[in-house]
Parts: sequence; structure tokens; C-alpha cells
Amino acid sequence: MEGRCPYKLDVTGQDVHGEAKSLREQGSGIAMVQLPGDIRGWVVVGHALAMELLTSPKVSKNPRMHWPAWMSGEIGADWPLASWPTMENMTTAYGEEHQRLRRPVVKAFTPKRVRAMQPYIERTVQRLLDNLAATPPGEVTDLKRNFSYQLPATIICDLFGVPEEDRAAVLRGGEKTPDSSLTPEEAEANIRDWHEQFGKLIASKRAHPADDLTSDLVSAVGETQLTDNELIGTLFVALGAGSETVMNLVTHAVLKLLTHPEQRAMVADGRVSWDDVIEETLRLESPLNMLPLRFAVEDLHLDGVTVPKGDPILMGYGAIGRDPEVHGDSAEEWDVTRENKEHLSFGYGTHYCFGAPLARLEARIALPALFERFPDLRLAVEPEELDSQGTFIMNGHNTLPVILTNAPVPVAAG
Repeated sequence: MEGRCPYKLDVTGQDVHGEAKSLREQGSGIAMVQLPGDIRGWVVVGHALAMELLTSPKVSKNPRMHWPAWMSGEIGADWPLASWPTMENMTTAYGEEHQRLRRPVVKAFTPKRVRAMQPYIERTVQRLLDNLAATPPGEVTDLKRNFSYQLPATIICDLFGVPEEDRAAVLRGGEKTPDSSLTPEEAEANIRDWHEQFGKLIASKRAHPADDLTSDLVSAVGETQLTDNELIGTLFVALGAGSETVMNLVTHAVLKLLTHPEQRAMVADGRVSWDDVIEETLRLESPLNMLPLRFAVEDLHLDGVTVPKGDPILMGYGAIGRDPEVHGDSAEEWDVTRENKEHLSFGYGTHYCFGAPLARLEARIALPALFERFPDLRLAVEPEELDSQGTFIMNGHNTLPVILTNAPVPVAAG
């Protein structure tokens, strides 16, 4: 096993599910890979092993403590994935430090508080649908950009009080960071940019606090007080995760319904629920394909494979949801009637995604509203013509061209 050559990941992510199959064929639930910059890493592809490592103290998310190549400067800000270890927040912390950084944000996303947001989310969805309805009948529109993205981006920016005129710039870092094909120059520029943008937001809230989550974080004192770098990192992960992942969830769910008309009919007549659609989509099409980065705190001996201390590890959520050990021979199929829809697409254990309740609620409101408003909704291209998102970190498509309503049929003269 230890003499095996690493699998070189496609930084453009043209076939993330094909890669997942190849990685699973290594047969141990974890596969050696070559990351950008010819760096050796590992991808977890097995469900059982993922649950084990996601809760193990032998695996850390803190590069400043447990990644020798980062600590020594061998890998720096010009590495394509450098934004991930650069940020200082709950996602790059270990042990008690993780809980300290997580606590100030999680309290704003409790199930009770999220449920209270339902009327606001419903109004936001209806406004976006009204905008879509202005599209001329028969004309093609990009549903990903104009709906799947606009919904979570609007909600998360409203929550954190990002001014309308600054939203594109603030969200740009979250859009570029998942790009595994960044050049060294682009990687460094991206880090400078999102530090600058979030620094401006923090300074603005200090000068003019308001009723929003950014102001709450900035004004915190005592054990919930964060340093400026921690504030920047926390805002970065909250706004990035709060928009990019929900965007892919909604886009995938729409695409699956459009390409599985028999299952769409089952949803329409109530034989299965929208929750079934959402959970099966999360299982089969995890919005995140591979999430960087964890590190081996010590040598890990895993089913005949040794992951050396300090090596980076990615969680291959796109593969984990399709594990045949859990979902059998039909693991690669989208089936809303599937009894076991178990998945780890929101993580597991202490690093479970704090935004999961909000993401589910957004999808639960948006999807039925979309299909109710546009019952003739259909793809404008063949499914195989859709381009990938262009990264091995995310699992999505660049666009989702659709036709919302049928063009009027011309009336013959005479």
C-alpha cells in the first residue's frame, strides 16, 4: 500500500464522480492522491472511515499546529488551496480552540432561530420568483445564477448586514477559494482580496453597528470576543459556506427533478416529500465534493494503509454519499423512494455544519415554490451538455440553462 503511486486529482474537476470511483477502487476507504503543487495527500471515500476520522482526536484541522509543510513555509500563500489553511476560524481549529471559535456563531443558527426566519425566506423566494417571471416566454435563463445562487447569497448577506453595494466584492472570495486550478498569482491575490473586503466590513460595523450578526461578532466581549483575524476568518467561512453550498444543493435538486419526470410526478402528487428530494440529493450530489483540509496528528494505521503524521487529508463527501457498503448496488442512482438516505454531506461530530438547518429550510421553501410557479419548467440543453463547476472541491455545474414557460403558439392567419 505505501508504495502505491498517488492518484493525481484533476484540478479542473471535469468528472468528480468518475474520480471517486477510481479512488474507491484502491479498496481501503482512503486513497492517496496528488494535490496541486505535487503535494501528497489523502481522500477519505468510505462512509464508515469518514465517521471514524471526523470524530477522532488523531485528526486535526489546524495547519498552524499539525501541518509541518505549512508551519515551515514550504507551502505558502501562492498555493492554489492556500485560502483554506490561511483562514483562522472554527474550521481550522483543533480541540477546545474549535469550540471557542464556533460558539459565537452557532448560537445564531439554532433550529428555533432558523424556524423563525421562515416568513422572511418565503418573501425572499417570492421576490426572486417574481424577477424570474419577467423572463419572456420561451427564453433561456440561467437558473443557477438567477435563483439558486441569489437566494442563499441574499439571505446570508442580510443576516450579516452586508451592504447591497458591497455584496459582490464580499462574496467573491468565497466563489474563488473553491477553485482548485488557481494560479499562484491568483491564489495570493484572492487571499489579499478577501482579507481586505472583510476587514472593511468589520471596520464599518465598528463605526456604525447595526442589528446584524457581523455587529454582534464585532461587539462581543469576554470569552466570545474574537481577534480581527478570527473575525475575518469567521465571516469568510460563514458567508462562503452559506451561499456556495446551498446554491449547489438547490441546483442539483432542480436538475434531478427535471431529468427524472417519474419521480417529479411522485413529489407533485404527494407520494414522496420535498424532504425526501432534499436528503436524497444531498446523499447523491453532495454540494462539496472534497473538503480541505485535515491533518494526521500522528501516524494513522487504517486498514492496511498508513497515513504519515502531518499529511493533509480531504473528506471526499461526493464519494462518501455513494458508498455501496451503505447504499448497495444502487448507490449511484437518484431515488427519492430510497429508505436509507443517510449521508455526511453536512459533516459529522463537532465540525457538523452549523448552517445545516438554514440550508435545509431554504431548499424546503424554494423548491416547491419554484415548481408551483413554473410547472412547465424544463432544461434548455441536454444534461450531458452541462459543464462542471471546474474544481475538485465543489460538486456542481457552471450554469443551469432552463426555459421557465412555454412560448406562445402563433395563431395562423385566416
